[in-house]
Amino acid sequence: MQAGGQAPHLRWEGKEKLSTEAFDAVEIIATKRDKHRLSDEQIDWVIDAYTRGVVADEQMAALNMAIFLNGMDRAEIARWTQAMIDSGERMDFSTLPRPTADKHSTGGVGDKITLPLAPLVAAFDVAVPQLSGRGLGHTGGTLDKLEAIPGWQAFLSNEKIMEMLGEGAGAVICAAGAGLAPADKKLYALRDITSTVECVPLIASSIMSKKIAEGTGSLVLDVKVGSGAFMKDRERAEELARTMVDLGTDAGVTTVALLTNMDTPLGLTVGNALEVRESLEVLAGGGPADVVELTLALAREMLTAAGKPDADVEAALKDGRAMDRWRRMISEQGGDPDAPLPVAAHTEEVRADSEGYIQSMDALAVGVSSWRLGAGRARKEDPVQAEAGIEILAKPGDFVRAGQPIFRLHTQTPERFERAIASLDGAVVLGANAPKLPDSVVLDRIAAN
Repeated sequence: MQAGGQAPHLRWEGKEKLSTEAFDAVEIIATKRDKHRLSDEQIDWVIDAYTRGVVADEQMAALNMAIFLNGMDRAEIARWTQAMIDSGERMDFSTLPRPTADKHSTGGVGDKITLPLAPLVAAFDVAVPQLSGRGLGHTGGTLDKLEAIPGWQAFLSNEKIMEMLGEGAGAVICAAGAGLAPADKKLYALRDITSTVECVPLIASSIMSKKIAEGTGSLVLDVKVGSGAFMKDRERAEELARTMVDLGTDAGVTTVALLTNMDTPLGLTVGNALEVRESLEVLAGGGPADVVELTLALAREMLTAAGKPDADVEAALKDGRAMDRWRRMISEQGGDPDAPLPVAAHTEEVRADSEGYIQSMDALAVGVSSWRLGAGRARKEDPVQAEAGIEILAKPGDFVRAGQPIFRLHTQTPERFERAIASLDGAVVLGANAPKLPDSVVLDRIAAN
């Protein structure tokens, strides 16, 4: 008998016995299907067995759907997360001469905040190990944006990461290594093709397994809510934020979440090189007000969590300290911070068909349009155009006249314009009176109980 009184199960193929396993995938699927909680031992086994290839994709897909429909309690989610962490290696930053702080965004349209944020926080002698990802669908990926910079490299060795955080720029934005929570890589790809992405336990464990395995001392979460976010509903976004804060806290990582508005695109650009250019404006002390506001809010949270609550982050943007860190970070990853960014060969404008105040702008529609221009990918293997994207020439609250440009579309392949423009149909609502706009892009703050 196995621990917990479970009998071992034999896997057979034809007449040849292949292996002895502690559990059987079918019974675990049935447990969650029937709305029961999974035991620690069941969770440990199914994650390990799926990573080893013992549990088939269709079986894990069925279990994911059962979790999607019936949920998990806090203890189940914590154990699921730990099992994914245990599937691979863990990084250790305890030997660094400074505290570490990281940030994760759940993804949005025009969300380029990581680019100015990482060097800004590093300017205050806090190490920022920002392991980032690529875009999929309408949300942009940080690595895709930075690869618009000539020579910049996303893949670094652990030794190089430690060097940059210790004696180098103090911040690094790079791809997570293959050894970090490998179970999550398999699970994420499966969720993406089985309509189980928008599941709070699976989202939370996916994000937090990588972040905890990364080894950061503190973590700030930017949880987007609105039309351009994965979480459209505020109640669900709050549930996700609370779940992730609990997971981080239980794992000994100081964790806080900001709930932020993603009904309207963030900033005035959507697309890779365009967003890098806007980020440089922020690092130079300018940039759109909403991007600056969120960058400063997240920086204050990261620095407070790292033990530096009195840091003057606004001054570091204005006096060039953050820009200096940016230039050093880009150079240390092989990039040329002085090289011109790529520019699209073709542009087209979308104009207002009447006059009035812009009441709203659908972030999802703008994100889909940018994706159709070539700035995003439908499959993770697809290439992206560094040049493609959208400039937003007017935003909610602005008065526009008939024929005035609202969007300028960029692409290397002009045959994409028709479908990109079609996705913007109805994206902008005009009215006779100026709308009441939110006071802040930050909607709420969620910390540990």
